[in-house]
Amino acid sequence: MNSKDNEIALRDRRGFKLAFIGILAALCVIAFVIGNMRGTMNISSGRVFEVLFSDDGTAERMVIWNIRLPRMILAGLVGINLAMAGAILQGVMGNPLADPSIIGISSGAGLFAIFVLVVVPQHQSVVPLVAFVGAILAASIIYILAWKGGIQPMRIILAGVAVSALFGAGISATLVFFSDRVHGALTFMNGSLSARSWPEVQMILPYSAAGLVLVNLFSKKLNILILGDETARSLGLNVEAVRLCFTALAAFLAASSVSAVGLLGFVGLIVPHSVKLIIGSDYRFVFPASALMGAALVMFSDTFARTVMSPTEIPVGLVMAVLGAPFFLYLLRRGQ
Repeated sequence: MNSKDNEIALRDRRGFKLAFIGILAALCVIAFVIGNMRGTMNISSGRVFEVLFSDDGTAERMVIWNIRLPRMILAGLVGINLAMAGAILQGVMGNPLADPSIIGISSGAGLFAIFVLVVVPQHQSVVPLVAFVGAILAASIIYILAWKGGIQPMRIILAGVAVSALFGAGISATLVFFSDRVHGALTFMNGSLSARSWPEVQMILPYSAAGLVLVNLFSKKLNILILGDETARSLGLNVEAVRLCFTALAAFLAASSVSAVGLLGFVGLIVPHSVKLIIGSDYRFVFPASALMGAALVMFSDTFARTVMSPTEIPVGLVMAVLGAPFFLYLLRRGQ
């Protein structure tokens, strides 16, 4: 047995997959602790745990509870949602380049959210709902454009790029026509956790919880779907209904993230693909591993974004673009 066969055999072992998930869980804890430690006011790890479980009224407690703790929780939840959305889209569309930001779903959610934030800011409470509508609309247009006797992976990407450009133009037009209200929208477009706190955590938490439950309940159906439409139908799966439901769930997860932090790209591209390279394509393991890796990645990236040029803070979306763009080109280079 050659080294490649050994690698495949290792990936297929349940114990290896569970160990990998355990390592990712530990990385999440490390990312969470470091995120609470690092900043303008550096706090030791021991002190972080101390103020988390005591009410001593110090400045350190106020910084952690009012700023860093909700921000790290939000970063983790956003990472979970975007990574799971990417994993779903890559499975449903049969393309490792599928990602909410690349194929236009995030842009659809972003256009509708930007419209509310800029044109009718007094109705910000409806941003999650309208973002979901925008995401579903973008996904529907992509399917209509890409469908020709079935779904072809490359056609999905091409349609997604076109739809993303269309909605991106809509975002730009909105900002041009309402240029006096652009400041908050610019932060939204670059994806940022700056000034985010407990209200955003409370908003996104139900979406993350529902998404985690649903993807793990129906992961076996996605395992069947990735075998191919004909095989899936022969096994009794309603292919189009399953594909539609999973796409709606991906839109649901992406829209909630857009509502909370704006347009944060590439998480859904990098994470699921990396996970599948390590543990294979069994979605019973891909989903929990992707959720944990996504959470850790966004928490680490946000900590880096707010500390690398301290006290100036850069949007975490810029960090993700620096990481994600080369990864995207790498996948294209491999001919995938």
